[in-house]
Amino acid sequence: MSLKAIVRELTKEIRDGIGSISKRRGGEDGKSSARYCRRGKSHIAPDCSSLTSSSLTAAFVTIQEQQQSRWSNLPPELLLDIIQRVEASETAWPARKDVVACASVCRSWRDVTKEIVKTPEQCGSLTFPISLKQPGPRDAPIQCFIKRERATSTYHLYLGLSPALSSDTSKLLLAAKKIRRATSTEFVISLVQDDYSRASNSYVGKLRSNFLGTKFSVYDSQPPHDLSIQSNSRSHRRIRPKQVSPKVPAAGNYNVATISYELNVLRTRGPRRMQCTMHSIPISAIQEGGTAPTPMEFKNHHDEQCSLFSISKGKKPLVEFSSTSLAETLESTPNTRDSLVLKNKAPRWHEQLQCWCLNFKGRVTVASVKNFQLVAAAENHQNVPLAEQEKVILQFGKIGKDIFTMDYRYPLSAFQAFALCLSSFDTKPACE
Repeated sequence: MSLKAIVRELTKEIRDGIGSISKRRGGEDGKSSARYCRRGKSHIAPDCSSLTSSSLTAAFVTIQEQQQSRWSNLPPELLLDIIQRVEASETAWPARKDVVACASVCRSWRDVTKEIVKTPEQCGSLTFPISLKQPGPRDAPIQCFIKRERATSTYHLYLGLSPALSSDTSKLLLAAKKIRRATSTEFVISLVQDDYSRASNSYVGKLRSNFLGTKFSVYDSQPPHDLSIQSNSRSHRRIRPKQVSPKVPAAGNYNVATISYELNVLRTRGPRRMQCTMHSIPISAIQEGGTAPTPMEFKNHHDEQCSLFSISKGKKPLVEFSSTSLAETLESTPNTRDSLVLKNKAPRWHEQLQCWCLNFKGRVTVASVKNFQLVAAAENHQNVPLAEQEKVILQFGKIGKDIFTMDYRYPLSAFQAFALCLSSFDTKPACE
């Protein structure tokens, strides 16, 4: 029997065990409630609702204990070897889901899996949802494609070369829905393609434009990995816990990037010119020996049971982020000093083709004003190697009707790259 079959068999046994325990518990609860109901009139019957909830809680605890005892007692060396073999053999989706299944067995399996699975920067693979917030690989870009659905105003990001080559094996990474408002346009970004509510766990961020479509702001639902980067509020008042509403918002809006398109007032012929300031990525990330911020978990994800407001009983600490309104204040005046700035690579004019051209290395086949390549824009005093300045960090282009490729690499994450590409879909009459 192969190792893959063993893992699937273990997962099946866990599900069967949980189902049998639930049925057995249901039978015992029915008998006990019947015994209570047959007692005399002088006996006060217990509350059935409380009995049901307590029995369900006890059943859940029993299931957890049995599940933990069954699988967590494996020898650590054997467990480590099993997960290492699965992780090394399943390097691409959809087979990569076996690695995620290992992390779902029990707590000990999850801890070992999280230690073994590396970040996209280290291994070049996307495994868990948090991988979408981590920087891409340094050596080679991660190749994706975007499908636009005009009827529903939605955009789906898939992992793969193209729909023709990937067919049904493409892995959906992110989805976005375009919402037009009176003075702006928003792209709400989610982990799933049928839920764009900010109150759900699938919400990861959004992109908002100004009235003219010349400036965009990227908002992340998670606070920055390095909080010192976002100490850029207009008001530097200290806020005590009593001043903050106790209601915690479902998701925050933290400014991580600003995208600016240059105005084309004279309507001169040429491609769009854009500049992206990554507030959450310092310029030191592309300097020699530098590293980019890499979150390892969702800080305010409901499943992680974490809160942005951790207040101890004995002290009154300062609250960094209080609510969405405070987050809006933080995002209004971002600190651009020492932030990574990206600019679109200047194309060259092709006399024979009579068009502007860029070398997309075969990844873009249809001419479009939306096509672009982003490189680092560094000053001389920032000591950024010339090779890093010439390296294409993100490229986006059209390959068919409503089909676009997106290739990104370090120090951008999949979420940041997707948000930057979404800005190209909005109408910009003042820039063309």
